[in-house]
Amino acid sequence: MIAATLNDPLLVGELGGNKPYGFHMTNSPVEISAREDVHRPMVLVSSSGTQLLLNAVGSEAIYLACFRNVSAVARHIGGRHERIAVLGAGSRGQFRREDQIGCAWVAEKLVEAGYLSETQKTSDLVSRWHNASADEIRGGKSAEYLNRSGQLKDLEFILDHIDDLDTVPSLVNGELIPVSGRFASARAAIRT
Repeated sequence: MIAATLNDPLLVGELGGNKPYGFHMTNSPVEISAREDVHRPMVLVSSSGTQLLLNAVGSEAIYLACFRNVSAVARHIGGRHERIAVLGAGSRGQFRREDQIGCAWVAEKLVEAGYLSETQKTSDLVSRWHNASADEIRGGKSAEYLNRSGQLKDLEFILDHIDDLDTVPSLVNGELIPVSGRFASARAAIRT
């Protein structure tokens, strides 16, 4: 495990929506943003995101986007690569609403920068979600889960932090490193 190679790592994440045994906290954005021990390296595991990254290993480059850094990622990757695949992690085998919206927003910015959509599915997603408000995620299954599990503070945090970061993390040798912008806390690592 990568944690064994780090000095006093913070184990953060979820598997199936639950904090794994021995972990310090879930991947709650509210909890992570409230951390004071930002000097500690973080090992982050999630049911869907970790698997998506592992599947992408071997690609020319891997960048991570979310609602918080849509513009920064699109700006950074646009023009750097001839072809770009925008992939959503999904959850429980479903391409959830928030994943669709996030992917559509990044893809739309890339189309605006001169890239052509190679699939009708991508064109349809961009068309469907390009004018969508982030509040649209309130009607999705992930929001239902957050409500049922008493985690609405995480949903509100997400909705209050749309496109507010200029950080572009990239997966390099199993570690997320900033390739542009600021990186407010210690580097995050992912088990590969």
